[in-house]
Amino acid sequence: MGPSWSREGAEGVWPQDSRVPGGVARLSLGPSAQRPQVLAGDFPVLVVGDMIEWTAVVGIALSATPGEYSVRATGEGPARTLSYLVRDKKYTEQRLKVSPKTVDLSPEDNARYERERAHQQRIMELFTEPLPRPGDLHMRQPVPGRRSSSFGLRRVFNGQARNPHSGMDIAAPTGTDVVAPLPGRVVDVGDYFFNGGTVWLDHGGGLLSMYCHLSSVQCKNGDVLRTGDAFCKVGATGRVTGPHLHWGVMLNRSMVDPALFLST
Repeated sequence: MGPSWSREGAEGVWPQDSRVPGGVARLSLGPSAQRPQVLAGDFPVLVVGDMIEWTAVVGIALSATPGEYSVRATGEGPARTLSYLVRDKKYTEQRLKVSPKTVDLSPEDNARYERERAHQQRIMELFTEPLPRPGDLHMRQPVPGRRSSSFGLRRVFNGQARNPHSGMDIAAPTGTDVVAPLPGRVVDVGDYFFNGGTVWLDHGGGLLSMYCHLSSVQCKNGDVLRTGDAFCKVGATGRVTGPHLHWGVMLNRSMVDPALFLST
């Protein structure tokens, strides 16, 4: 096993290094004339920086168990294995009462959900050329409002356990503009059973973001957005208990905590 290169604890760098399930590991790759290629298992990893200092920004799945993990870096010189340690984090549990038909799905609703899941899986697997950008990915909060600390919550709907909550909920009234947190391209616009009105943005290099429960959408597939461009509006569509924005951030096919990309 090769050495563990890190900038853990670096101040004023986004995303913050947080090596827990649902977190991010920042792994220093050092200098190189060309951008190194990095794989986490079979999945390509976002590499940011420049020839003076490259950094692999690795998303850690919420399902990850504590222990040692590694990525494989290739480029100038011999291939390297970079290891990092994921520590445990205890997320809390939330119990919600929702309409029974959104928990115990009818055959028709379940078939719709399966179709939608297969489609969105293809979106989540996108890896386009990384955009030219500095070594940090400081995001703008996409909508004003109180941020919940709901990421990683174990959700129990009507007494039935479901997957942990994989995004940030931001309280805002229906119709509030949602803006792009970074430059990106619209890669999916849809109306889904659980997520309601939804938009996915591709920020390049396997960094994607999703926006759910929207009341309306002012964009289409292929649109290119700048930071701060409004492209949809907050709503209460899909499985919700009231209007808010569900905002998700994905790195190398792992949903990670959006708060790591924001100023405190």
